[in-house]
Amino acid sequence: MRMRPWFAVSLVFMLAAPAAFASFGGGSAPSEPPNRPADNAQSDDPSGQPSARQRAERLYGDAYNDVAKAKQDLDEGKSKDAEKRFRRALDRAKDAAQLDTGYVEAWNLIGFASRKLNDYPSSLAAYQRCLTLDPNFAPAREYLGEAYVELGKPADAREQLVWLVKLGKDDDAKTLRAKIEAYEAAHPDSLAVPGKRDSVNLNVTKSSGE
Repeated sequence: MRMRPWFAVSLVFMLAAPAAFASFGGGSAPSEPPNRPADNAQSDDPSGQPSARQRAERLYGDAYNDVAKAKQDLDEGKSKDAEKRFRRALDRAKDAAQLDTGYVEAWNLIGFASRKLNDYPSSLAAYQRCLTLDPNFAPAREYLGEAYVELGKPADAREQLVWLVKLGKDDDAKTLRAKIEAYEAAHPDSLAVPGKRDSVNLNVTKSSGE
């Protein structure tokens, strides 16, 4: 069986991408791009032009690759280069979401890149948009929880932890739980939120069978 050119290109990209994210800060990295067609691939559209979804997937794939390279830049101490790549990833993800407003992975990547650029209002809005489209989209739940931790709101982060436990996303839940507990250990005063933390803890414990 002959391999289509666009599939061969995508296969190489998909094999290379996980290594780039192996040590990525946070839980699961933005979702891997689909097997996207190459620029010269035959379109399913009768007009021969790429569909909006195809164009969105290409943009998302490029944004995903930008994020991987930004992580590498950070590992090498190239913060300015990383910032440029995160901004480019953000622009591409926004274009993808504009082409396909229901593209949950694109909204999640917008939230992720915005957070890396310290634009928390935009990040939270993107995560919420993603979860409005798909409340069970675990990567956005985990990242939203991380954002709340970074904003000093561990109780809100624990609400996302409850979701992850209920969804059976053990790895994401473990990552977020560790970040919450690290924050609370460093900020004992955060434990004094009346009732809210205790109720969330009970829910997590009951759901996870601990």
